[in-house]
Amino acid sequence: MRTIQKFAWTLVLGSFLATGCKSLNKTQKGAGIGAAGGAVVGGVIGRAAGNTAMGAILGAAVGGTAGAVIGRRMDKQAEEMKQVMGDAEVRREGEGIVVNFKEKVLFGFNEAALGASAKSNLDKLKNVLDKYPDTNIQIIGHTDDKGTDNYNQQLSERRAQAAVAYLRSQGIASGRLTATGKGESDPVAANTSEEGRGQNRRVEFVITANQQMVEDAKKEAGR
Repeated sequence: MRTIQKFAWTLVLGSFLATGCKSLNKTQKGAGIGAAGGAVVGGVIGRAAGNTAMGAILGAAVGGTAGAVIGRRMDKQAEEMKQVMGDAEVRREGEGIVVNFKEKVLFGFNEAALGASAKSNLDKLKNVLDKYPDTNIQIIGHTDDKGTDNYNQQLSERRAQAAVAYLRSQGIASGRLTATGKGESDPVAANTSEEGRGQNRRVEFVITANQQMVEDAKKEAGR
């Protein structure tokens, strides 16, 4: 059985890496992961791809019919976010949502303090999160490669923690929120130009199902 499972995981991993996950629709992603081992396979794929946000989503994936139910609920939440989050990119990925704020939306260059504009943007996000309490939110801070590795790591952590602290102060339950700093280790563009460095200076909000949503989705899938 272990040999069969290992072979299945290898096939799924190879498929995801070969296609970059882009050729599969949301339901296929969830069902494929579920068939080959759920969160374990998801975590491996995410780490191999080098994308922290995608790794978090795949690592939390349920897969199968329940995963498809979660995906439909996330579709609704993402659409509402797109309507109100004018200054942020909102993406549906697998069984989750990624909200990507560029540095200029939440923080000044080389800063981790939230200004009035940043709080206004987080208020918009908070209003949607309030309507969907059965989700977890991981906040991931990133930087470009200017400065030392240690400094950038600390800056990314401070930014993520500042966003968590603000959302908590506005009534989002602490148990839903986690902060992670990735420093300069997870770029989305080359750090060889100001445009590329600007893309890498970002804060991502990764929204996934909590245990209550998972249980509800399993019940619905079993009807």
